[in-house]
Amino acid sequence: MKKLFFSLAIIASIFTGCSEDDEPVKATPTPTPVGSGEITGNFAASKTYIKGNYSLKGMVQIPSGITVTFEPGSTITVASSSVGENGLIVLNGGKLIANGTSSEPIVFTHQSKTPGSWAGIIMYGDAPIVNSATAAAPQTATSEDGLGVIYGGSNATHNGGSLKYVRVEYAGQVITTNSKEHNGFSFYSVGSGTTLENLVSYKGNDDGFEFYGGTVSLKNSISYGNADDSFDWQDGWRGQANTNWFAYQTGVANYGVEVEAKSVDNAFWPIVTNITLKRAAGTTTESVSEVQIDAFQFKKQGNGDYSNIVIDGYNNYTTPAVNGGAVQVLDKATYDGQIVTGKVKLTNVKITNTANNFISGAITFSLTASSFVPAANWGPAATATGATLTAGAWANVDGLNLLTNL
Repeated sequence: MKKLFFSLAIIASIFTGCSEDDEPVKATPTPTPVGSGEITGNFAASKTYIKGNYSLKGMVQIPSGITVTFEPGSTITVASSSVGENGLIVLNGGKLIANGTSSEPIVFTHQSKTPGSWAGIIMYGDAPIVNSATAAAPQTATSEDGLGVIYGGSNATHNGGSLKYVRVEYAGQVITTNSKEHNGFSFYSVGSGTTLENLVSYKGNDDGFEFYGGTVSLKNSISYGNADDSFDWQDGWRGQANTNWFAYQTGVANYGVEVEAKSVDNAFWPIVTNITLKRAAGTTTESVSEVQIDAFQFKKQGNGDYSNIVIDGYNNYTTPAVNGGAVQVLDKATYDGQIVTGKVKLTNVKITNTANNFISGAITFSLTASSFVPAANWGPAATATGATLTAGAWANVDGLNLLTNL
């Protein structure tokens, strides 16, 4: 009898344990946070912006010792009502961490969707620059963006942060030509400790990317529809690990790549592999004073080592009269100092829909294939493939796939 009672008690406890009231409560999924708010003034402390939609107002500065982070998928917009200059500035010693992904890029844009509406991203460092043939190192200079920031130094590994899968749209604001102008991305003496990968400069009113000296390298990036040059540099920029550059010039544009060195005959040069430079039919020059359109333009002792290059669409125009070419050397000094001495290398080059392989900017010399020393420094090749980039949201603007013409 005791055994029977004990068994019934166990069975009763089992049924009691399975009552509806004792069912485990399922946890409610935590929603993905969506940030918002205005970014203005100068940062006084490090800050992380969670994924969200933010507005940017004024020339916002990240000072030395401060790190500002944006999470993937964030969009930062300058409102049309925000007059004057607006931009994001990383001062030497400050850091910007903007690591998006292919599917969730970080986008900096302007509400008006008008080229030249804001100043873009500007970063300063203290990596080496060379802008004088006589001054001792380390050399410095004053920025040409009107902010009067001194850049340059001896810190080759300067680290201004990490930018991956970042797109800047409708920047390139020009206040005063050559003394107060901005690009999509402006890098003043930025060092090799900085990461620049999978960046897009879209429809700016000046250069897509400009380097003012420094040692930083740019990888897997797009300059699309910018009104001046797609890629540009000066002050002895010497990035050594650049690869997969794609420029598509459409509407209004000048040069695919403008190379200059402030008339200093440097013993070093930048290295860029896997380059595609394309110009859409009907693309005009920025100014009537521009009488040539070049995929590469070398001037003021600019040099470099470039390989696996695709050039397409640099044709002549009759109204106005403009010469098109794959390579132009603008001045005799650059021809003598860089081409003849073997400091310009263009190898594995495929040229299509382009009127001239070579243009001489000065009437005192003629640039030809035999000008390159050694002869291997000029290497046409029908098998060149140019840039290789992977499609994704990072390369898509308002339904336009920027890689369609790659």
